[in-house]
Amino acid sequence: MDPRPKIVSGAKPESGHYEEFLGNPAQFMYRAWQECGELAEFDLGGSRNILMVGADAHEAVFRAPDDQLSASAPYQYMVPVFGEGIQYGAPLEIERQQVKFQANALRPEKMKGYARVIAAEVEAFIADWGDEGELDIYEAFKELVLRTSTHCLMGTAFRERLTDEFGRLFADLEHAISPQAVVDAHSESEVFQKRDEARARLQDMLSAVVAERRRSTGEEPDMLQTFLDARYSDGTPLPDDLIPGMIVWIMFAGFHTSSNTASWTAVELARHPEFQPGIVTEIEEVYAAGGDLSFSALRELPRLDGFIHETLRLHPPLVTLMRAVLKPFTYKGNTFGPGDTLVISPYVSHRVPEHFPDPERFDPGRPMPEHVFASIPFGGGKRKCVGNAFALLQVKSIFTALLSRYELALVDPPESYRDVMPSLILRPSEPCLLRYQRRAA
Repeated sequence: MDPRPKIVSGAKPESGHYEEFLGNPAQFMYRAWQECGELAEFDLGGSRNILMVGADAHEAVFRAPDDQLSASAPYQYMVPVFGEGIQYGAPLEIERQQVKFQANALRPEKMKGYARVIAAEVEAFIADWGDEGELDIYEAFKELVLRTSTHCLMGTAFRERLTDEFGRLFADLEHAISPQAVVDAHSESEVFQKRDEARARLQDMLSAVVAERRRSTGEEPDMLQTFLDARYSDGTPLPDDLIPGMIVWIMFAGFHTSSNTASWTAVELARHPEFQPGIVTEIEEVYAAGGDLSFSALRELPRLDGFIHETLRLHPPLVTLMRAVLKPFTYKGNTFGPGDTLVISPYVSHRVPEHFPDPERFDPGRPMPEHVFASIPFGGGKRKCVGNAFALLQVKSIFTALLSRYELALVDPPESYRDVMPSLILRPSEPCLLRYQRRAA
């Protein structure tokens, strides 16, 4: 008889572990791992889920073929967000080609242009901060990343017309990416009604931009132009009515990762001010060599890079990565069959002491683990998040500008800054207040 993973305690007769999962998926899965180890079985309203923790488990899942472990099936709750015909709402072969379109929008030569755009936005954003002050860094970075993302995606004309409505619409989409959506993304919940209304409004808004760009005579160096020029393998263009979905998709890939990671990076810099001088020296050396902000953000900055990666280790924006079993899948003698869902959690896996000694200690000099699948803030394998390079570019741009001018300090007690999950995306608790003060010349 095949072995069976340990079952997480506390299941209720009707709903299983759904209520605890709904409350905070990260904390629930951390408890599941501590209680059951590498494989932990839990029940979400009658569906069998298996949490798989550790680099070997990650590798087995990420290397499995799509016809055995499906990434699309567990993420059908994203279809109302991106739209029918986009990513998880498209046949696998079409989705693969759409991923290539996204990758083409993020080629190195394009990233150089985005770096200049982001640099200008960051400089303008902090220009009126003055010598000192306090702000909610989470709210500030959401606004900044919205500006940089839309500018790189949609071009200067759209950015100049950007209003608060665009941010509100994306917030309505984000709120619907919830533990509830994993179980039923089509209930009559108000949050799902707002999601559908926001998606319809974005479709109209972005379709107007697509039509306007089609009528123009020149080409723009933005992501929208890449989608306008995209062709499937049979030579047919990406339909104009699907381009808004591509924009929403790549916004989600980069926006939340950038704003949440930037916020937590700022908090950890304020919690650990002893690391600020070394990072500042590194940044100043780049500027002294004749670099500007866009140049420095593209350069290797080992101290800043290490700090951001350690932030991503402890505060990964994505908490659950799921695969639905389509064909029997065996791992260490355990066989999982159709109907089962395999779950990987970067939040949990980044706390495995075999890969990350003393895992709760914040250590920006921590060496990367030898196993390539141990650190997975953006997932892994062929489905690694396509927007990760763009997200890191934005975060590095923010801090090369910010730290060259200001010191950061906490306003509230260190323990009051916590990970929270109002949706399936991990972010800092609110208010996330920090104090900044201009560095002495």
